[in-house]
Amino acid sequence: MKRVLTVQDISCLGKCSLTVALPLISACGSEAVILPTALLSTHTMFRNFTFKDLSDQIRPIMNHWKSEGITFDAIYTGYLGTAEEIDLILELIETFRTPQTLVVVDPAMGDNGRLYTGFDEAYAKKNASLCAVGDLILPNITEACFMTDTEYRTDYDETYVKELLGKLTATGAKTAALTGVSLQPGKTGVMGLDSQRGNYYVYQNDRVPASYHGTGDIFSSVAVGAVMAGKTWQDGLRIAADFTARTIQATLQNPREPWYGVDFETVIPELVEMLRH
Repeated sequence: MKRVLTVQDISCLGKCSLTVALPLISACGSEAVILPTALLSTHTMFRNFTFKDLSDQIRPIMNHWKSEGITFDAIYTGYLGTAEEIDLILELIETFRTPQTLVVVDPAMGDNGRLYTGFDEAYAKKNASLCAVGDLILPNITEACFMTDTEYRTDYDETYVKELLGKLTATGAKTAALTGVSLQPGKTGVMGLDSQRGNYYVYQNDRVPASYHGTGDIFSSVAVGAVMAGKTWQDGLRIAADFTARTIQATLQNPREPWYGVDFETVIPELVEMLRH
């Protein structure tokens, strides 16, 4: 069984970050090891949430794992709260990476042309240094623009996306994939570039007319889990895109109309079936 270390915050309620990564990576057939960077009572769309920084625990945990000879088949990073945490995770990757270790970076820090509260352009540049060591990076267009000093556009074409992908891989990332890419009306999906082979990959599915917190975490977690299950990175992105769309569709059918996260749990059996093909 593959062992995946995922490094991000844990929101006790809210269906994002570790509470999404742990079940989905497990459902894909890998052992999920977690390294929480912070503890929140809920995710940040709730009001008056509590927040406990756990960055002072990262190095002691790393040292214990190192003393036990623990290794990882993949290291997958998500939301990191501070530039100092990014430095710690760079140290972690250097410590535990082997030639066989897949490093996946989801530089979660913004959307819709804006950085999340608490982040600035200096933080974005620090995230770019983390992406530079990734085998596969999964930013959205907003995050890619901030990391590459590119003008954010809502009206774009394939040439614009290719330019962003080229800038991302120029920093050192082996494969970059932009999420939330819409190349035709009514469609959305992903476009990636394998810098070593010069190959582009585009996958578009029907846009579901709704938006929920945490779907980016679902996409990245499934992509990692699928690759660890033996899929190519291209098939991993396709499965992740299709599964994320299904979670939104399932949530829209819920008469209770949940707003804070998607009902991904109800469609996990479909994920398992996707991985069989």
